Amino acid sequence: MDILGIRFCHVTDKAEQELEFFNKQLGLKNDMDAHEGFVGGVFSTEDKSSWLECWQAADQMPAGIMLQLIVADADKFADNAKSNGLEPQGPIDAHGERIYYLKSPSGLNMSFQSKL
Repeated sequence: MDILGIRFCHVTDKAEQELEFFNKQLGLKNDMDAHEGFVGGVFSTEDKSSWLECWQAADQMPAGIMLQLIVADADKFADNAKSNGLEPQGPIDAHGERIYYLKSPSGLNMSFQSKL
């Protein structure tokens, strides 16, 4: 199973400080347009295959981290995971992607997804 891209998502109570760190101090370009009352950002590779997301924690989005694997076919990836004894949750179709969720043995929140 090939990975086409990797995303790392960080949801934190300190999103403004994180965005300042990534954007101003490290000089990474935030691909998100600023919206009033919205605190978050996406910092992507040039080819947009991988990126870092940073979001403000909220009631609907609790603080935490998530590793997101971008794959060619999420359903086939899920079938492979199931055949190896894992129990991915999903799918959920959102934002033009089919998404499944898992936790690694150490408790890392993970998803794997593909374009619809």
